[in-house]
Amino acid sequence: MAADKLAEEYKRSHPKSGRLHERAVKVFSGAGATAYIRILNPYRPYITYAKGSKKWDVDDHEYIDYVMGHGALLLGHCHPGIVKAVQEQAAKGLHYGDNHELEVEWGELIKSMMPTAERVEFFSCGQEANLMAIRLSRVFTGRQRILRFVENFHGWVDEVTMKPSSPGVFAPAVKIIPYDLGQVEKELANREYAILMIEGGGAHMTGQVPIDIDFVRALLPLAHKYGTVFHMDEVVTGFRDMVGGFQAMVGVKPDLTSLGKTISGGLGAGALIGRADIMEAFNPNNLKHQVQHSGTWNANPLTSAAGVAALKLYRNGEPQKMANELAADLRKKGNEVFKEKKISGWLYGRSITHIYFGPFEMEPLDGTMPPTKDIDKIVGMESLKARLGHHLLQNGVSTMAGRMFILSSAHNEEDIDKTVSALAASLDGMVAEGSIEKYGAKY
Repeated sequence: MAADKLAEEYKRSHPKSGRLHERAVKVFSGAGATAYIRILNPYRPYITYAKGSKKWDVDDHEYIDYVMGHGALLLGHCHPGIVKAVQEQAAKGLHYGDNHELEVEWGELIKSMMPTAERVEFFSCGQEANLMAIRLSRVFTGRQRILRFVENFHGWVDEVTMKPSSPGVFAPAVKIIPYDLGQVEKELANREYAILMIEGGGAHMTGQVPIDIDFVRALLPLAHKYGTVFHMDEVVTGFRDMVGGFQAMVGVKPDLTSLGKTISGGLGAGALIGRADIMEAFNPNNLKHQVQHSGTWNANPLTSAAGVAALKLYRNGEPQKMANELAADLRKKGNEVFKEKKISGWLYGRSITHIYFGPFEMEPLDGTMPPTKDIDKIVGMESLKARLGHHLLQNGVSTMAGRMFILSSAHNEEDIDKTVSALAASLDGMVAEGSIEKYGAKY
């Protein structure tokens, strides 16, 4: 079959990765992968090292990397400032099991860069911060229910998973609604919700499903009107596009904000920041409503060292500016390719640039928005995007299943031009094999 030629060629060109995959499927149930986004038929490449905007696999293939640690590496791979901080701290100790100065400095940096951070609490990942936001909101309000928005992702645990209908999920306290202010107020007016949660920038990695800024700005006063805590999930957007995160970009001050990914320079970490009165529940003197928070890896010295180094590099805004300018260039040149080839596709977003396949319901004014407001169409065509991602891999470009390009300050104009050439070659390959026509994405 024509659709199998790509996979067969991939196997021939990635034999060492194939042998590692054979070992992996005997260990990991998820088709040999340790995260669902890394599943690929036949398998993704096995990486040996990375630097800057590139990574290399066991078969000596070089890739321009747009996975960037699932969005954690705003500075690119192996930034010398991060490497130096980690090496120096590793020699002093990986884990003291006690308080230390670096955690204080890390927290102070976050407070100085995020005005809503009256208090800071560290976690092992962003999902843990989201779960704690729910618990604190329940303690603060005396309520139980959670109001969330369609397609918004806050983790994989039951109460925050994107699809409560997923197998094994039990989340009776969760209500998911569309981006509709009338419906938001109707639900909040019941005065039974502890927390209103939303992803910064929109659903799926800073806005594959974008969100209207005026809508976001209306949520805080509505939540407060009915006694609900307003929480913004900035695990992806925190520090990515500007110093103060998405909330600074749109001028909103959430009660609670979760952070992750970029805050620790590439190591695993999360943080919850927000109002001192809500986070007072952590105070051990609060005997009636004390929330006990433990975690072996919370603000461990190694992660704290990386976090301090990263935030010091972010605070002048230059890495964010560079990543956004490069992303804008990629979108402009990439969209010219789609147009020239008469393929119904579109690149849009900010420093994380999303890929759209499907009908155009409107001509986008710029590269920041998709050509439709239909959520089902925006999140559709996943098989076609995955196919594009596979072709891009064969052309030396690594993406998250063809869904997006995650830019960093380590990318450069040469990377962008090579990526655009790889995109053109990949689309040609998809047309030749018939996959574009099969999914109806041809003009």
